[in-house]
Amino acid sequence: MSDDTEVSPGRGLPATAVPVSPTDPTTGTAGGERPARGRLGGLSGSGLVRNLGLVLALVILCVVGLVTTGERFGSTANLLTILRLAAVTGVISIGMTFVITGGGIDLSVGAVMALSSVWCTTLATQAMARDTHWIVMVGAALAVGAACGLINGLLVSYGKVVPFIATLAMLASARGLAEIISQRRTQIVDVPGFTDFFGAEVVGVPVIVIMFALVAAIGWVVFNRTTFGRRTLAVGGNPEAARLAGINVQRHTVLLYVQLGLLCGVAALMIISRTTTGTSTHGTLIELDVIAAVVIGGTLLAGGRGTIVGTVIGVLIFTTLTNVFTLNNRSTSEQALLKGAIIVAAVLLQQRFAARSKSP
Repeated sequence: MSDDTEVSPGRGLPATAVPVSPTDPTTGTAGGERPARGRLGGLSGSGLVRNLGLVLALVILCVVGLVTTGERFGSTANLLTILRLAAVTGVISIGMTFVITGGGIDLSVGAVMALSSVWCTTLATQAMARDTHWIVMVGAALAVGAACGLINGLLVSYGKVVPFIATLAMLASARGLAEIISQRRTQIVDVPGFTDFFGAEVVGVPVIVIMFALVAAIGWVVFNRTTFGRRTLAVGGNPEAARLAGINVQRHTVLLYVQLGLLCGVAALMIISRTTTGTSTHGTLIELDVIAAVVIGGTLLAGGRGTIVGTVIGVLIFTTLTNVFTLNNRSTSEQALLKGAIIVAAVLLQQRFAARSKSP
């Protein structure tokens, strides 16, 4: 049985299900990370070639960093700094890959992360954690993130609110609630067990980097090897065909937003461990970096095709780019300008590949 075209009855799509991606009608395969088969022209848009191109771009960035800053860029300390920065954005990007592949988008991830960080670092939560166990703080962050994701999902799937508008409203509301709870003050974390765990290193590798690697690995398996991943491709590629094939599109959409909310909670824990604070300013504009990394990685903004591997490489590209600019004392304005140009170029390439795959 092909991983792309069918799922046994009772476990997802019936064996006679329609193709789940409109982006590759010549091969009948889904829009995931597997290379296109058949005619040679389809290979140019395959996941393998896209990922190789991304790796080449990352290598070029590293060479530029080494040439312009020398040992400062190539030092072990700097490489670990890049990975720490990539971990927070990367965890959210994995969840965003599912949402965008499923035909949605979420602009509220930064605000949800901030709200989760504030809620789990309040004096009451920390006092409870000291009296019991620091896992209370973890539960609070995950619960808040999941709740925000649930609200987004319900608004989009059952309320029929456009994802852009629904998540824009959550962005404003979550950030505002975080400011109210914290009274716009930075909340210092004073729970030794929490900071000891999330700030630790395993064989020289920070725990938050290991968490990112685990999330990416689990995300890849779920996306490429489970019914949930195939349903996500189907919902994003053609919601009506997915509904006729027996998929509960509304429920699946809610689940997509809930898992993204959970990962925002995970990211909140990671950024708290880095800064030892919870504040309403955490994650400001991180949604732009997240969406950019996902798009650069090869996930279609229109839905129906996604790639976890590409997203991970996209995150590393943007984080490395920021690091190179910082080491060269370049302004954040220049960084933003270049990132904008990269996003436009990526979307134009997506459109070109999509048009080529549809041509006879």
